[in-house]
Amino acid sequence: MDFSLQHHKSFIGRAASELPTPSLVIKRSVLDTNITRLHDDVARLNIAFRPHVKTLKVFVMPSVLWYTLLTFLFKSIEVTRKMLQNGKHRKIVASTVAEIRGVLPLAEEGLLDECLYGLPVCPSALPQLHSLSQHVGIALMIDNEQHIHVVEDFRRRSPSASIPWKVFIKIDVGSHRAGVQTKIPRLHDLVRRAEASDSVEVVGFYCHAGHSYACRTQEDAEGVLREEISGCLEGASLIGGQRPIVISVGATPTAHVVQSLQATLPSHVSLELHAGNFPTNDLQQVSTGLVKLTDQAVRICVEVCSVYPERNEVLVNAGVIALSREASEYPGFGMIADHPGWFVVRLSQEHGILGHPGDVAINDGPGEKASADSFFVGQKLFVYCQHTCITAAAFHVYYIVGDDDVVEDTWVPWKGW
Repeated sequence: MDFSLQHHKSFIGRAASELPTPSLVIKRSVLDTNITRLHDDVARLNIAFRPHVKTLKVFVMPSVLWYTLLTFLFKSIEVTRKMLQNGKHRKIVASTVAEIRGVLPLAEEGLLDECLYGLPVCPSALPQLHSLSQHVGIALMIDNEQHIHVVEDFRRRSPSASIPWKVFIKIDVGSHRAGVQTKIPRLHDLVRRAEASDSVEVVGFYCHAGHSYACRTQEDAEGVLREEISGCLEGASLIGGQRPIVISVGATPTAHVVQSLQATLPSHVSLELHAGNFPTNDLQQVSTGLVKLTDQAVRICVEVCSVYPERNEVLVNAGVIALSREASEYPGFGMIADHPGWFVVRLSQEHGILGHPGDVAINDGPGEKASADSFFVGQKLFVYCQHTCITAAAFHVYYIVGDDDVVEDTWVPWKGW
């Protein structure tokens, strides 16, 4: 068993530099500020908000579903509760069934009404989603006529599944990950097929502009946000009549510029913003130019395992498993927060190599040239990661620190699909 998972409570009250390594550290004040900033933008625009619970999967383990003796480990659903603003917002997106199971306590408290399953639905997920729908509303994502066949077949085989599934049709405006493009006949065929089925009810159109992570200015992000809204509106225009339709748009970069929104929508169409990475941010978000380095709530505490002065490199005990191979405009696979100019330049499974990209001379301080000689075996360092969502998935415990970098609490994330 992971050492942190066995002993995490023993580190409360101790400095983050005393944590076992590698460990994931969250600064509570930065997390809270990031969440409040987006809530304020949404409130000013008077639009709906549907957080994606993909980043810090910190949930309580429901005893009705799993082992009662283990519930003490999963005491915190604080991040999800914060993103929902304690029930002001009542819908989420989740891309794994395990995440939906984890948030059921919020539904039991009356704070959560609906979860949108964030992948185009596959047959093996439907029985589990149907079971979960007895506890919280479930909406499905579709982008292909085959999905409607899948749902219809499930309803035929499951007498208890008598109510049509609410569905969002996913629109692709450039990320080419999932979704159907608006300028092709297949979208028309999909809408027509969905509208004719008694097994699904189209309630909205959904777009996730993953390609917005490549934006480098506010103007770029605002342009992608307009593309998202335009693409969803094109889909909504294919629905006959004036029944209520939701267009759900967002990714953290476009969510950061949502305050610039000036879209005019038909009276029967409502706008919903979704985002997931915004509580933590990371180097990918900083690369967009929309947030600052100090807006990153997550750091990874690592330890120096060896020093190589002859090649001006340092070995730490965090590799691909702890940091992932994600990239951004920043060099390598992570930035050393407390040693300017040092980055994780190479990775193996458990090994991370620190160095100067391009052997650039960076000064640590007045008159002191940054070199491997300034590091020592056993030294604790803190790394800003490239993409928090993937990095956080590797850790069994999150250590929550105050502004003094002393551990105030520990959160245990949900694991699995």
